[in-house]
Amino acid sequence: MTNPTHSPNPPTTPNSRAGRREWTALGVLMLPLLLVSMDVSVLYFAIPAISADLEPSGTQQLWIFDIYAFVLAGLLMTMGSIGDRIGRRRLLLIGAAAFGTASLIAAYADSAETLIAARAVLGIGGATLMPSTMALLRTMFTDPGQRAKAIGLWSGVMTAGVALGSVLSGVLVQYFWWGSVFLINLPAMALLLFIGPFLLPESKNPAPGRFDWPSVPLSLAGVLPVIYGLKEIASEGWHAQYVVSITVGLLFAALFVHRQRTTASPMIDPALFRARGFGPAVVMNLVSTFGIMGSAFFTTQYVQSVLGKSSMEAALWALLPSALVGVAAPLATTLVQKGVDRAHVVAAGFTLASGGYGMLTLADTDSLWLVLAAAGVLASGIVMVMSQIMDLAMGSAPVEKAGVASSLMETGAEFGGALGMAVLGSIGTAIYRHGIPTSAPAPAHETLGGALAVARQLPGRTGDALTATAREAFTDGMHGAAIAGAVLLLGAAFAAARTLRGGAGADTRAGRGGAAEGGGVTPNYTETPGGLRILSSTHPAFTYQPGRPYSARPAPFQRRPAVSSPSGV
Repeated sequence: MTNPTHSPNPPTTPNSRAGRREWTALGVLMLPLLLVSMDVSVLYFAIPAISADLEPSGTQQLWIFDIYAFVLAGLLMTMGSIGDRIGRRRLLLIGAAAFGTASLIAAYADSAETLIAARAVLGIGGATLMPSTMALLRTMFTDPGQRAKAIGLWSGVMTAGVALGSVLSGVLVQYFWWGSVFLINLPAMALLLFIGPFLLPESKNPAPGRFDWPSVPLSLAGVLPVIYGLKEIASEGWHAQYVVSITVGLLFAALFVHRQRTTASPMIDPALFRARGFGPAVVMNLVSTFGIMGSAFFTTQYVQSVLGKSSMEAALWALLPSALVGVAAPLATTLVQKGVDRAHVVAAGFTLASGGYGMLTLADTDSLWLVLAAAGVLASGIVMVMSQIMDLAMGSAPVEKAGVASSLMETGAEFGGALGMAVLGSIGTAIYRHGIPTSAPAPAHETLGGALAVARQLPGRTGDALTATAREAFTDGMHGAAIAGAVLLLGAAFAAARTLRGGAGADTRAGRGGAAEGGGVTPNYTETPGGLRILSSTHPAFTYQPGRPYSARPAPFQRRPAVSSPSGV
């Protein structure tokens, strides 16, 4: 029988159903998730006021924007691994305290250096919050059907946060001061710190092994240069230093992977990728964010620079596609629970998103409603995909590795977003430059914004002609990028239909556990000479039943079935 002292944290049982307590706790978890996703875009309208008040240099202004995303992406895997060791709830609360404190410092920053440092701490806090919320969700919702619904809500909130961040920042800056965009974080973090210890169950890996400290700098060195290089290529074009940055990052990433495969106690257990569906889920999550961020690179510029909308108007118009996004994840979950193979749902989501790209190819220089509809269709398809592959990944990963599994999905998303903007942005920029007359001033050849700035300085019809030409060239570039995005997503649909076919999602339909019998938990058995398989003392002996107190139970045992001969005897 298992000794309960070996199991300080309780796992979940595969067939237990969550009650009111767990759904209320999910609502609490959505608050930090919403704020972390909002912080990606919350400075869009605040930066002019920040620039007037703090007077940052051009380089400092870029770091005010980018430091949050860089730190977040670089530390996701580290924080996921730490959460599995010290406890996901504990890490969540530590991150909430850091996030709230950094928000307060950022709101009242009196220099650009202070604001950059505060944004870096916000990135650290965000890196603790994102994998912790998903890992706790995996712990609380062990029934596959309920877990799928919860993950659908998680995906929808995360997507909505990015859209809401820019609009909310515009409203706050208009009626208050720029620091208010950070102060909105405080009530939510205070609420999480107050009621989180009572509503959220603690969970962690009962036998995590020693922490692999050398993997921390290796992961940072592998992630940050690649993200930086891809982001700069998207905004500045292909330059040697950015290619070198990506190359250096990939070399360190290769060293990181080699260490994970050879060290006795890796930060990222390679066995995760041997679980059915986990590896494909990570790749498809990357492709999904590639698609959504690659399209956003063009649609946001189209509404502002081609149609001439102000930043605030563009942000408000961008809320309309969210109406379609709100029903996408629940629809996908319902289809799977009604018996549709998850492979077909994911393939349909990619196909729908590809159709959104196809709609973008039909846009001209005055197609607001068509572009908004295309964005809504594309985002809806992507959210359908993301909700299902996140559920697939978390269901196939062992509960004790939930934090690491979640962090891998999030890191893949960061890479996908940066890659989407870099690749599709480069395609669009090349076509745009081809459409600009060689006689036009040099800034007009770089970006649409540069062309419009030059056109405003030119007299009469000359300026109007350059404006019209630049807008047409940008729209043509969007068409070319949309074709590439549509082809990629159609390929992803075909791959999903082949890779995920059969069994992926059967657990959700049947109400069983995740990737294996037991909802993704990998039991550790010891076999006796008589053929008995006894659950070893390294497996958690406590069981968390949603809505019930923690309790210890005897370790189960089962007799191994007799091995059949080839003839079936």
